[in-house]
Amino acid sequence: MQKHISQHDDPSSDDEQDEDDEVDIDLPQVQAQQGKKQRTSVSAEAYGKFNKKSDFKPRVIPKSEDSRKRIMERLSKAFMFAALETREKDIVVDAMEEKKIPKGHWVINQGDDGDNLYVVDQGSLECFKRFSKNEEPKLVKTYVPGESFGELALLYNAPRAASIKAVTDCTLFALDRETFNNIVKDAEVKRRERFEAIMSKVELLETMDPYERSKIADVAVPVKYKKGDYVIRQGDTDDKFYFIEEGYAVATKKLAGKDQAETVYEYKPGEYFGELALLKNEPRAANVIATSDLGLLALDREAFTRVLGPLNDILKRNTKKYEKYM
Repeated sequence: MQKHISQHDDPSSDDEQDEDDEVDIDLPQVQAQQGKKQRTSVSAEAYGKFNKKSDFKPRVIPKSEDSRKRIMERLSKAFMFAALETREKDIVVDAMEEKKIPKGHWVINQGDDGDNLYVVDQGSLECFKRFSKNEEPKLVKTYVPGESFGELALLYNAPRAASIKAVTDCTLFALDRETFNNIVKDAEVKRRERFEAIMSKVELLETMDPYERSKIADVAVPVKYKKGDYVIRQGDTDDKFYFIEEGYAVATKKLAGKDQAETVYEYKPGEYFGELALLKNEPRAANVIATSDLGLLALDREAFTRVLGPLNDILKRNTKKYEKYM
């Protein structure tokens, strides 16, 4: 049966805070410093009452075949669920509950405890975050169909990091904490750690804080290439930046006075390429060719700007880097 989420207060009051759980792992410590009850850590929760896997009995929410197909389609495009086996995805689909959210409704309040993550099926929502106690909440992201929010409170047993409001009438699929912890959590923690470790090595992005990196992790799209495929061609213009999850590739470049392109760099897992595409609209300076089956995470300029604003603003935090790239 479809049902509404209960109404929350406006995020302009001091008690609520916001967002899609785009919270960073440091949040529980920050909360403790502010005099609030300290939350348990990730490892502590892993053995707590929410994660007694031997006692786990998946819930099954009755739903139509159409709803199942829509959920499975959304999951197939969300990297958070990409590593799940077919059986595990079936469990997640069974456990998800469809929720109709009216325009103007607050789905999540910053500072609240969180028991669900949400996948957007229809409609759009806005995410507001208060960065300090005395300032007004700021609009930091818009959610569209296929995107998810709310997982960080479950991953880190932390309060909601922001508030989310329905801009239109929306349909969401909600996944409960118990199913998330038993089916999705381990793979998602590893994915985020791996992705953020790669991003921390990207000079262009190193001035981002962990909160911002977590948001970028949410919009990176998994893509696959076969051995011999061109990921990038010299002279093309596009706006994608790539992180290598698995596999190998080479960069080749046709140098002045040469008839054939020459290998100028060999890429391995954990490396990245194309980062200047986030900043400059210039032709690619080299080819990048897969030398094995290749698993990448792709981030385009539009997605980066939508969740964090222009990259120029981030670069301005460090004037020397800003001048170097501009």
